[in-house]
Amino acid sequence: MSTIRFHVPGTPVGKGRPKVSTRGGKFARMYTPAKTASYEGLIALAAQTAMAGRAPLTGPADVTVHMVLPVPTSWSKKKQAAALAGQVFPTKKPDADNVVKALFDGMNGVVWVDDVQACDIVVSKRYGATPGVQVVVQEIQGALFAA
Repeated sequence: MSTIRFHVPGTPVGKGRPKVSTRGGKFARMYTPAKTASYEGLIALAAQTAMAGRAPLTGPADVTVHMVLPVPTSWSKKKQAAALAGQVFPTKKPDADNVVKALFDGMNGVVWVDDVQACDIVVSKRYGATPGVQVVVQEIQGALFAA
C-alpha cells in the first residue's frame, strides 16, 4: 500500500477565481492569480519531495487534509487561548473547499496523474500555533479500475 505524507508550510491559501484581461481591447486572456499560482508551486515542491522520485499514483486514492490556520492577533488573549485549545473553530476564509482545490491542482502530475483519482476525502480546519497543511494520500488497494 502506497502512502504519501507531506506538509505545506505557511497560511493555507484558497484557489482564486481565474482572472480575465484584454489585450488591445480585442483579445481576452484568462490567467491564474499570482497568489494561487505561487501556492500551487509550493504544494508541488512539498509533494515532489515526499514522492522521492516515485511515479505518480494511477489508481483511486484516499486523501486526508488537515489545515491549520493562524489565530488572529487582534483577538483577546483569552479568545486566542480558546482557539489554540480547540474551543473556537475557524469559520472565516479561506474556505476549506478552495484550499482543497489548490492542493489537488498542485498535486496533479506529482502525487497522482489527475485529481479525479481522489475518491475518499477527509478535511479538517483548525487554529494552531504553526499554520500549514498536512496531507496524507493513500492508494486504495483492491479497487477495480473503471475503463
